[in-house]
Amino acid sequence: MILGTGIDIIEVDRIAEKIGKNQGFRELVFSPKEIAYCEKQVHSHQHYAGRFAAKEAFLKALGTGWLNGTAFNEIEVTHDSNGQPQLELKGGTAETLASRKIRRIHVSLSHQKTMATAIVILED
Repeated sequence: MILGTGIDIIEVDRIAEKIGKNQGFRELVFSPKEIAYCEKQVHSHQHYAGRFAAKEAFLKALGTGWLNGTAFNEIEVTHDSNGQPQLELKGGTAETLASRKIRRIHVSLSHQKTMATAIVILED
């Protein structure tokens, strides 16, 4: 059964500006693995923006938005062996959301030069 859906779209330049201006923004929002992945990409800001959109879409799918006990950098976009994106919950965020009985998280990302978008579907 579907517990929730969320979608987000963001301008790549907004993320690039925040990463360039705000020291610590990248570490606050992205996990060390996500940073390492994005920094290897030719158009790194597009990948950061896609991940940011996925985190926002996830919080929308919860139906509550951001909750105390959750952190953006503990909502991690990873890839399976085929390259398909996945969301993994880490640390305190995983503990905070454990009672939600989320069995599966579906995520799809898309980005281009100026925009990035993501959709998340939560299943029980």
